[in-house]
Amino acid sequence: MSNNLIYMMTENFQNFGLIRSKGDQALFGKTTRAMKAQWRVPNNRPLADFAPTIILKAKDFATEITIHNAREQSMSTEPQISQEHVTNNQAVRHTLLNRGIRPENLLPAEDVKKVERRLVSAGKKVIKNPARLEDK
Repeated sequence: MSNNLIYMMTENFQNFGLIRSKGDQALFGKTTRAMKAQWRVPNNRPLADFAPTIILKAKDFATEITIHNAREQSMSTEPQISQEHVTNNQAVRHTLLNRGIRPENLLPAEDVKKVERRLVSAGKKVIKNPARLEDK
């Protein structure tokens, strides 16, 4: 998401959070807080760190439509951008539901922080023993 653009358009980080929250409600049919509880996401971590790839793509697509339309229509207030974002997330949700995918019923993905740690560890092992890589 071009987060900075939405922030610049509304000139308020609180508005930015409100817009994202409304988008989550439209996509999941549940609040961000409810989805974090369902997926057991710690309060200090973003929902996206546990979201399956299809949800990340869905959220990104809805956001890009919002950004495009907000620019084209010179939107600058939180209510205008929120309504646009909700409409776009509802449309994406409708598409997912039509394809048999219910966003709120998906299982969480592996914690992105755990994946990062595993990749760093694997990279260090390769650096210590590059011959093993050649054997494979």
